[in-house]
Amino acid sequence: MLRVDSRVQCQPTPIAARQIVVDIADLQVTSDPSSVLVTFALGSCIAVIVHDPIRLLGGMIHYMLPLSSASPDKAAQKPAMFADTGIPMLFEQLYALGARKQDLVVKVAGGGTLHDDKGIFNIGQRNYTVLRKLFWKNNVLIAKEDVGGTKSRTARLFVGDGRVTITSQSVEVEL
Repeated sequence: MLRVDSRVQCQPTPIAARQIVVDIADLQVTSDPSSVLVTFALGSCIAVIVHDPIRLLGGMIHYMLPLSSASPDKAAQKPAMFADTGIPMLFEQLYALGARKQDLVVKVAGGGTLHDDKGIFNIGQRNYTVLRKLFWKNNVLIAKEDVGGTKSRTARLFVGDGRVTITSQSVEVEL
């Protein structure tokens, strides 16, 4: 028989974290450790997820295309649409909040093949290739990644503890 001690009080349920949605062709940074950055529908797009565990900062970009030279006008309006303009902007905004490069933990998700692409454009692979080149030139290491395939993904960064989850086909895994 289970006995309940009436002197023990239940802790209140914690207030839900503040969710910050990172739209397609967008980036967000935050220094609020109670925040959760989230982006949805990563197909051929890629999410770069960056966390500073010392200062409890986080940032995320959801970019669509590899190179801004494909559309300089769009790149001027929405630099986060492209890897080569958006990724540097993400890091610059994190540095402006006080992040230090050597403390950053970087994770990546997305870069899949669209069902209707049939391998013609390989946008997901091209997105990933440009990302790797940018990181290689700037000495940025990827701690973990979930890339490729044909599944759509949702990525979340819990800024307070740096946990990153990827949800796909109703299954959530920690990255």
